Amino acid sequence: MINKHLQLISGFVQEQEQLSSETKAMLEKAIKEANTAFTISEFKLQRTEKVKRTTAILLEETIEELEQKRKAIEETNEALNKSLKELKSTQAQLIQSEKMASLGELTAGIAHEIQNPLNFVNNFSEVSTELLEEMNDEIDQGNMEDVKEIADDLKQNLEKINHHGKRAGEIVKGMLQHSRTSSGQKEPTDINALCDEYLRLAYHGLRSKDKSFNATLKTGFDKSISEINVIPQDIGRVMLNLITNAFYAVNEKRQRQVEGYDPGVSVTTERLDDGTIEIKVTDNGMGISRKNLDKIFQPFFTTKPTGQGTGLGLSLSYDIITKGHQGSLSVISHENIGSEFIVNLPLQTKP
Repeated sequence: MINKHLQLISGFVQEQEQLSSETKAMLEKAIKEANTAFTISEFKLQRTEKVKRTTAILLEETIEELEQKRKAIEETNEALNKSLKELKSTQAQLIQSEKMASLGELTAGIAHEIQNPLNFVNNFSEVSTELLEEMNDEIDQGNMEDVKEIADDLKQNLEKINHHGKRAGEIVKGMLQHSRTSSGQKEPTDINALCDEYLRLAYHGLRSKDKSFNATLKTGFDKSISEINVIPQDIGRVMLNLITNAFYAVNEKRQRQVEGYDPGVSVTTERLDDGTIEIKVTDNGMGISRKNLDKIFQPFFTTKPTGQGTGLGLSLSYDIITKGHQGSLSVISHENIGSEFIVNLPLQTKP
């Protein structure tokens, strides 16, 4: 069907008598070609309009779908944030549970350690009371030389009472540091004294549960190491965990009644040339099997019977050393021979 405007032009051409038939034929051909081009353009225009309408519909549907997805993402984010808060709360509870479990390990050892200085305080107090009675008698008799000697003895006793009282106070302070939440603040700490303290506390703690248990304790502390900046309660938890695990390993081997076996645990410190402090906790216990060696720092992994371990001790220790102190914690172990845990701490740590 020819366009009405082109039809008018075609009729006008046909009416022109002065035009030759060849010219009229040529013009008719041009009109038809123009009509074809117009038809094609009209078709394309219609198709473009259809595409536009279809695109608009699809765009509207896409926008609606995106809005639904946005709402779903927001709901998912809210759910994830809620889960994250719950996980953080659970993590804090688990960490506190691990702290309390390790504090339980310490309790008996602390009681033993506190009892010693308290015994000294009580004994020196009783002796001092007797000396005071003697002093009063000598004063009454006018023996001033004897009074001076007794006064010197009293002074020495009071110094000893003061020393052992401070010792008991330090033990209690250490216990409180261990139980409280870490402040995250590093402070100058005598790493040798800390390692020695936790070795004795862990040993007496185990001895209080099993009187038959004995082990050879060895220490080798590098005296050139002065105080280093660490978070003392966190490093204390690490040392307690490593030492308690060492005692557990040697006790397990002892209970198997291996002939000629002498349980032994050693703790050593050394200043290395690379500017780090190395702490080694070594035992001659059961060792760790090769299949478990790569898993021991994973959270909740434990080879202890149910109820005897949270499976968080080594995982938390690893985080404390690597993340909290920019150090490293590694292990060398051979099954049925023993294990050696190695802690490396930099002398200078970044906040």
